[in-house]
Amino acid sequence: MAPVAVFVGVMGAGKTTIGQAVAAQWGVPFADTDLIIEARAGKPIPEIFVDDGEDVFRALERETVASSLESFGGVLALGGGAILDEGTRKLLAAQTVVYLSVELTDAIRRVGLGAGRPLLAMNPRATLKYLLDQRRPLYQEVATHTVLTDGRAEPEITAEVIGLLRG
Repeated sequence: MAPVAVFVGVMGAGKTTIGQAVAAQWGVPFADTDLIIEARAGKPIPEIFVDDGEDVFRALERETVASSLESFGGVLALGGGAILDEGTRKLLAAQTVVYLSVELTDAIRRVGLGAGRPLLAMNPRATLKYLLDQRRPLYQEVATHTVLTDGRAEPEITAEVIGLLRG
């Protein structure tokens, strides 16, 4: 079993919103690896970062993504940094991956200035710009489809994604 589609992108790209909408239209379950990690760890991701460190979080993320890619048959959204791991990128090569692309202005508007986002705790605008610049080539590397989300509403993006997945 493998996911119907895997969504990747930086925070604020719309992975959860669009992923849930696609799953609902297709009548399949939706899962977000960040929520799975929180359930397994018994605490929110910001607490994992503070209590255990980013390395522990990334290890949990790597394991969660790998097991989800093997056993989940719905629409799966990955955390924004999941693609940093080379092994995860290799696993994604066998998947249908939708990269939701967002530029800095829209990403900031969508996530605010970092409340509950551990990587945005210091200088959120500069950090988010850095994350976008650092991760964009990796998202592009794993993407089967790239969908631009800036200035667009959920129904329009969802319709485009479904069209691409059917095509």
